[in-house]
Amino acid sequence: MAKKILVFGEQRGGALKKSVLEIIGLAQSISGGGSVDVVTMGEGIGSVGEALAATGASVHVADDASLAQPSPEAYVAQIDAAVQAVQPDVVLFTASAMGRDLAPRVAARMGAGFISECISLDANGDGFAAKKSMYGGKVFATVESKAGAKLVATVKPGAHKAAEAAGGGAVNAMAVAAPSSLGAKVTSVQQQATDRPDLAEADVIVAGGRGLKEAENFKLIEEVATPLGAALGASRAIVDAGWVPHHYQVGQTGISVSPKLYIAIGISGAIQHLAGMRQSGCIVAINKDAEAPIFKVADYGLVGDAFEIAPLLAKELEKACS
Repeated sequence: MAKKILVFGEQRGGALKKSVLEIIGLAQSISGGGSVDVVTMGEGIGSVGEALAATGASVHVADDASLAQPSPEAYVAQIDAAVQAVQPDVVLFTASAMGRDLAPRVAARMGAGFISECISLDANGDGFAAKKSMYGGKVFATVESKAGAKLVATVKPGAHKAAEAAGGGAVNAMAVAAPSSLGAKVTSVQQQATDRPDLAEADVIVAGGRGLKEAENFKLIEEVATPLGAALGASRAIVDAGWVPHHYQVGQTGISVSPKLYIAIGISGAIQHLAGMRQSGCIVAINKDAEAPIFKVADYGLVGDAFEIAPLLAKELEKACS
């Protein structure tokens, strides 16, 4: 059955989230020949609209200074305007901090069902069926929407192959939809300067855990990551210990990632950590404990002392990547 699907095109500073293209690809695969529309908003985002339209989707762009900074009330009002125009069967968001904030609000406005953190989503007759992990990744559940009912869902990064370039897309300018109220306003954003890629969007991640023994040894992770141009990740244990900032945390209570390559050094593989990185394309684990759970999901495993292996790996990577 043909479905009308609306995707929220999340962008930050004019940079489109890679996961949005994955969701468009997912939408195209489950639309059953129906329509795929995308709504995006911000200031000076013409290139974002063009990149989205290149997937073949019909893109609704609200470009205005009042939308330059994320605002739940303003963004929900804009998405609601797109919902009224498109009348979708389902609205999809990336399971990011912004998506988790906006999606339930949109669902409440629509009077729609809501499924969060989907690993996969499929058409199911006149409704949808979503797969999601529960209890820290110990089990997987299939959640079905009611037949004919509207649905809003957040989808985890890596859930689907990104949409490829296709013809037939179009960019449509939207009028700014003024929110009924504005509870808070972002006046400025202070972002930490770094030459590392965003952890949630990175193709390569090198992560460290409690096996590093103390905070100063996290430099081993940085040495391996640098030649690869990789993002830095960490287990919850060393984040809670204060060794690294919280935004390094990979896992159920941190950031869910799906890079092409994930290198875990000194990480045993607690359930909540595995739940956040098991969708990675290739997983390499280095741990001295041959029985560590991380080896159950690893494509390649090195049993040995990280303090011996990591420096050698960093040296060889430096040679190979120079």
